[in-house]
Amino acid sequence: MKILRRLGLGFVGLLAFLWLGMTIYAYWPSGIEEVPARELASAEDKFVAVDGMEMRYREFGTPGPNRPTLVLIHGFGNSLQSFRLLAPQLTDDYHVITVDLPGFGLSAKPAVFNYDNENQAKTMGDFIRALGLERVIIGGHSLGGAIALRVAVTEPEVRGLVLMNPGIINSGVPWIAQYYFFPLQRLSAKQMGDRDFREAMIKGSFMNPDMITDEVMDDLQLAVRSEGYLASATTMMGQYEEPDEEPLLADVRVPTLIVWGEKDRRKTPEELARLEAGLPDSRTLKVPDSGHYVQEEGADQVAEGMAAAKGYLSSG
Repeated sequence: MKILRRLGLGFVGLLAFLWLGMTIYAYWPSGIEEVPARELASAEDKFVAVDGMEMRYREFGTPGPNRPTLVLIHGFGNSLQSFRLLAPQLTDDYHVITVDLPGFGLSAKPAVFNYDNENQAKTMGDFIRALGLERVIIGGHSLGGAIALRVAVTEPEVRGLVLMNPGIINSGVPWIAQYYFFPLQRLSAKQMGDRDFREAMIKGSFMNPDMITDEVMDDLQLAVRSEGYLASATTMMGQYEEPDEEPLLADVRVPTLIVWGEKDRRKTPEELARLEAGLPDSRTLKVPDSGHYVQEEGADQVAEGMAAAKGYLSSG
């Protein structure tokens, strides 16, 4: 019994030592100075106040009778830069707006905020109203696809929906993330801010990882350098839940284009089949040689497919 007790106390002591070590590392200064987002902005960046927060967006092309407004939402751990290859190719057919969600890119990063998909969708609805946009086609990639779905269901100005390898059925995030305890939330936030870690994570989702250049990484790291990153990311990491958007597919009443990179290691044909079954008024554009980031690896094909689908998407 004494041996078992000693072993038990030793195990508890080891856990306490590991917990203390993680806590010290999590709160050890990162060495990255956070500065106001506007100091990191480029000439192409615009900002608008939404619900007391500044949100960054970029605009491509101009609105017109034959150019419906397309609003694109990025995925987790990314920013509006994710559409840098696609958006410029769409301007003959669409007025395109790309936007950073709160907590991402150069948008505001409040430490006290509900970062779940439902509230982010509400914020996107307020963003649409803040810009005075009408007859919007909403689109999103990965996490942004799940949020776009919610926007399509709740916002009356939405006339069409584009889902790019969406995180509606499977987010691609390990399930254990929803059970994070202190200090794992901050530890994960700090890890996500590490350039080498983020680069390896994103490259793992590409068929051609060479697309992630130093310039791309410099752009992605703007989020980490902007004011409020670590505090907001810590909050965000503590709020993760598994996707619960699949039942909302039945509530979609607008034409939907599913854009699917077929070499996505996170997705399966069964997941696509479930999306198509849940969205009977939908069309699917399959991109054979693209991984998860279909809007980047398959930008040319996606642009052609979206141009062809303009009439369909704007008919809602």
